[in-house]
Amino acid sequence: MTAKNPVLLVHGIHDTQAVFGKMARYLRDRGWVTHGIDLTPNDGSAGLDDLAQQVQHLAAQQFGPDAPFDIVAFSMGGIVSRYYLQRLGGDRQVQRCITISSPHQGTWMARWRNAPGIQHMCLNSAFLADLNRTLKTDLASVQITSLWTPYDLMILPASSSRLGIGHEAQFPVLAHPLMLRDDRCLAAVAAALAQPVASRTSATFPSLGGVSAGQGG
Repeated sequence: MTAKNPVLLVHGIHDTQAVFGKMARYLRDRGWVTHGIDLTPNDGSAGLDDLAQQVQHLAAQQFGPDAPFDIVAFSMGGIVSRYYLQRLGGDRQVQRCITISSPHQGTWMARWRNAPGIQHMCLNSAFLADLNRTLKTDLASVQITSLWTPYDLMILPASSSRLGIGHEAQFPVLAHPLMLRDDRCLAAVAAALAQPVASRTSATFPSLGGVSAGQGG
């Protein structure tokens, strides 16, 4: 049986760790230990690289320098987590990273405010281009899963939530925040966390009624 790593839950913009309430209970009921973080500020007024340093600090305090753990990240939290993995050495400790509706390629919705963290999430931003340029090599040791909905009105285009490497699955969820409470998405998160790290096959996601779930490029 695959050992269950502790799981760090990283929230999105204007959220706190409380947004993971249902998911945290779901995972704890199935044997995972979950940890939360409250990113400050949570409104995009700080750069995502600065927020990633908060993840780094909490991980050092909570898990120490050697113990493996996994990350489940929502929306902006997925990009914060990627910076931690790709630029702050988090890939040496994190074994699985699951992003949910994160703007990996940017979103048109980030045009509305000229704040550092929000501008980092713009389509074609230099921040995202830098992370995406070295994506495959930076995350070669991390088992990546991206979950998304084609009906997302916060991530535009919705396909921007596809990272393009690792595993992915899409769900016909009608709103961005509902991804964290959708039973199919919760089951997929648990399946990805349970997948042996060394496996190169697709994670055993639940049936999606004809919607594909598989492995990216």
